Amino acid sequence: MGDAADAADAGEPWREFFGFEAPYDQQADAIEAAVEAGDSDGFLAMEGPCGTGKTMAALTAGAHLVRNTDSYERVLVVTPVKQQLDQFVADLRTMNAGLDDPLDGVALVGKRDLCPYEREGKFPDDASVHDRCEDLRESTAGLVDAGGEGGEFDGQDARELTELRAADALDEPWWDPVQGRELARSARADASHNLSETPLRTDGADSPYVPHQPTAPEDVADGDPPLFCPFEADWYGRNKGSPVGFEAGRHNVVTSEDVLPSSVEHGTCPHRVQQVMLDHADVVVGNYNHLFDPQTRGLTEHLVDDSTFVVVDEAHRLEERVRDLLSDRVGRHTLARARNDCRTLLTQAKQSESNRQQVADQLASHDLSLDAVEVMIDFLGDVLDWLDDRVAQYLVAEGFDPDFPGSLPERDHEISLREPETERPDDLTQWAEQNGHTGDTWRSLAAVGSAVQAILEDEGDRSAVAGPVGITLQRWWERGHATYFREIELEHAPKDSGRAGAKWAEAYTPALVMFNCMPARALRETLSEVGGGVLMSATLEPLDVFREVSGLDRLEAGAGDGDPRPVVERRYDLRFPREKRASFLVDAAPFTAHNRGDPADAADNRTRDEYRYVLRTVARQPGNVLVCMPNYREAAWAADYLGEEGIVEKDVLVDESSSNEATDDLKAEFFRGDGKVLVTSTRGTLTEGVDYDGEKLAACLVVGVPLVNVGSPRVRAVRRAYADAFGEDHAFEYALTVPAVRRARQAIGRVIRGPEEVGVRVFADGRYVEGARHSVFPYLGPGEREEFTRMTPEFLGDQLDAFWADQS
Repeated sequence: MGDAADAADAGEPWREFFGFEAPYDQQADAIEAAVEAGDSDGFLAMEGPCGTGKTMAALTAGAHLVRNTDSYERVLVVTPVKQQLDQFVADLRTMNAGLDDPLDGVALVGKRDLCPYEREGKFPDDASVHDRCEDLRESTAGLVDAGGEGGEFDGQDARELTELRAADALDEPWWDPVQGRELARSARADASHNLSETPLRTDGADSPYVPHQPTAPEDVADGDPPLFCPFEADWYGRNKGSPVGFEAGRHNVVTSEDVLPSSVEHGTCPHRVQQVMLDHADVVVGNYNHLFDPQTRGLTEHLVDDSTFVVVDEAHRLEERVRDLLSDRVGRHTLARARNDCRTLLTQAKQSESNRQQVADQLASHDLSLDAVEVMIDFLGDVLDWLDDRVAQYLVAEGFDPDFPGSLPERDHEISLREPETERPDDLTQWAEQNGHTGDTWRSLAAVGSAVQAILEDEGDRSAVAGPVGITLQRWWERGHATYFREIELEHAPKDSGRAGAKWAEAYTPALVMFNCMPARALRETLSEVGGGVLMSATLEPLDVFREVSGLDRLEAGAGDGDPRPVVERRYDLRFPREKRASFLVDAAPFTAHNRGDPADAADNRTRDEYRYVLRTVARQPGNVLVCMPNYREAAWAADYLGEEGIVEKDVLVDESSSNEATDDLKAEFFRGDGKVLVTSTRGTLTEGVDYDGEKLAACLVVGVPLVNVGSPRVRAVRRAYADAFGEDHAFEYALTVPAVRRARQAIGRVIRGPEEVGVRVFADGRYVEGARHSVFPYLGPGEREEFTRMTPEFLGDQLDAFWADQS
């Protein structure tokens, strides 16, 4: 630590945290910029390609701000890519290896990955892990209640105690640690009454407990002994402490690989252990949901304040990911279940006068009446009928017969509920008003649905959905029509039979969707809650556009009630030797739907002939070649062509929109053995977040500009919203062109991942050329604009041959 201490004394106090011998010049500048931003409660927007050292730079700046200033207590890292999460963990461990006092770090995973019962298939098939876990937690809380009578403690009591604890209203623990320990001990496999049992085992670790969910001892619970969770009971037995510390992880950084086996062996809930660590960590690494999803960020809610320095990785994906998180969807089946929840409650009330009074009293505690539940039942029934009729009308208008499911097209559909370019109430809202369902009804749905669900759950029904359905429908009424676009989504999902009387339901599953067109405000509000941070990516340019769409410009201007928050910008070029890569812009006819026509009728198409030449020229290059087409349909066409006899002397693999497991298998096959060609969509999962390091990739060809379907109602609505926010002149650029070019740049960025790597990068489409009609050249990075060489297709082969000759 001597050199680091000397550097710190020399005026660079962050050097003590830098994990390697010395930073690159770009890296040192990035650290200084991040510290400058953090010191002034601001943000750094940074584009840096592979090799910039963004991960270590952000962690170093964050560590310095936490340890050497009074402004921050922790660093919160969020990334949408699992591989990047692993990289942050690795770099934090590298940093800690050189520190006498390492930073405590934890990487977050979901309850599904940590629950021993879920992992070993011990929950009923019809119960979600969240609901089943909550049931067990509530029953366990009742059994360890210091002032209760075990079996008389119900879910409502548990929720009230949770609220009291959150409000610091309890001076003394409400649970009895001794009772918790005794309860956990009763479930041990070596207990006298369990001697024949084999302990529950998961992730290679043996727990102390029986391999099934145990029942409480009769002397602990009144009435029928409930199931409980011994892992949860042990946590109470330890006074909500953890037997697993940060030292369980290598260099004080704990992941699920550390938390799960250690917690299981100690007999304590791994998810609770993760929560304890979260409260004490210096660095927390998670995904976008942990920061931007208002529905699921409860685990980290208390960390989102002005003492947190945030690092947002892969920030070019912010709009897309946050837009999805802020969009609401409720399926027809869920609407029907919510109506059944309400009917169930009313059925109970009608069984006897005493039942009616009991239900009425329960509703009265929520300031509601039985009549309000009747109103929700009628409303949901009418909405279901309207939804069925609207789908049938759409299919007829499209030329299909809704009564013959086998004749319906095997694809998904979007049914617009308003003209995407026109801001007005949607068809469902207008229909409701015309049929007596006023705003008072819509605004009551969240309260009524939540009350119905709470009452049913208190009686042990964890399957109720009336609460979230009511909340979503109330939002449907209240949210603006410019920011949120309403539509019906028809998912092609064949079934043996549909709803009685609706034959089309054998082919499609409908849902009401409220799509968020403009996430900038939500992004700005979330970022305003934290103390400062870094938003970074390899493809963030144009930075002025990113600042606008992410809300950073409004933060800098002091929008709302807050003080102005400064925004610092940095952009770095690829630092690896230029002579080891060939970079070309192929000036071919734009690969647009108009020019290329339908791939099923492509024999005499001049545009496709031109691209056949480009495809085979690049595919014949040595080593592995990645071919990226604008969509999966075009990928199939390209793969069919390249797979023809005599075109290339390599195996040709084709990616499809498929499961993660299938994609992982395809990657493994691509990397195995001799060189191959892998054809995919530029908008797919193989062009981002995949590390083609070493000799895994020798060339990447991006064909066309991967714009989304600009005719989609949803996309048209987004464009309209961007026009309202940023001006008509910028709408197409901000909403469509810039994200598409970032996708293309991400794909090209897979080729060169280290200083010794050699490879070819090709953009094929005249729109990549400077000065072309609809040119996207200005949206490339400055280094790319300087380095990529324009040429027509017929010269590409000779140029590639010359490049590889120079490398030999």
